[in-house]
Amino acid sequence: MQDNAVNAVDMKARVGAVRYLNTKPLVHGLGQADTPFTLSFDYPSHLADQLALGLLDVALIPSIEYFLGDNYRIITDACIGCLGPVWSVKIFFRVPPQQVQTLALDEGSRTSAAMAKILLAERLGVRPRLQALPLGSDMRDCEADAILLIGDRAIHPPAIDAVEVWDLGETWVEWTGLPFVFAMWVARPGIPTESIAQHLMQARNSGLASLQEIAQREAPNYQLTTSECFQYFHDNLHFTLGPQEKAALTRFYDYAVGLDLAPSGRTPIYDDCEIAR
Repeated sequence: MQDNAVNAVDMKARVGAVRYLNTKPLVHGLGQADTPFTLSFDYPSHLADQLALGLLDVALIPSIEYFLGDNYRIITDACIGCLGPVWSVKIFFRVPPQQVQTLALDEGSRTSAAMAKILLAERLGVRPRLQALPLGSDMRDCEADAILLIGDRAIHPPAIDAVEVWDLGETWVEWTGLPFVFAMWVARPGIPTESIAQHLMQARNSGLASLQEIAQREAPNYQLTTSECFQYFHDNLHFTLGPQEKAALTRFYDYAVGLDLAPSGRTPIYDDCEIAR
């Protein structure tokens, strides 16, 4: 019996979720005994690498990584997006944006890095030299003209001497008139996902119905008040991939192709799991 139990665990699909605060409503209640997969947490860029290497079967990966993948499928209408200011993705400018020559990129997410490059190039004609900003590094030691921060350290940035700050969600929405999609649940080819997708959508729906509870539980872990945390979930983030979000993904992809950030000729593949309902 014990061997059978071990084999059952080994056969479960491997699902990876983002470790940031913005994921909490998406994974609410997951990890119960009836969940048909094992769930692990990591940084967005690490999840993308693990999915590409076959170490995960499904992952919440940066949207730019979807277009770099090999026949990946978007399996649910649950996502991490925004309809305006997102609060947790920012560029801090030490010089006016038009004068930026060096940009330090947070290594946690590749979509935000691509988005920053697109906004600077397409809006201002600025293509700065890029520097890596390693996870856990002290941003005050970075001498770049501008610094991209994402996730929890964008919410609580150090005292950076900035002349201007862009919230990239707000900047994108004002510029394009479209939402922005930072990450989606994506599967490798050949992975059966119907049951996984249903659990992920149910978790998202449960999370949206429990934002106050989640905010109260998580706020102390992120040095936020319950009110700030609830506002972040309710006002800054958007968790449903609908027609406008799909149009935004296409627009983002077109810009990425134009800057050689993604290969041309890719068409999003959406599983028929109530997406855009």
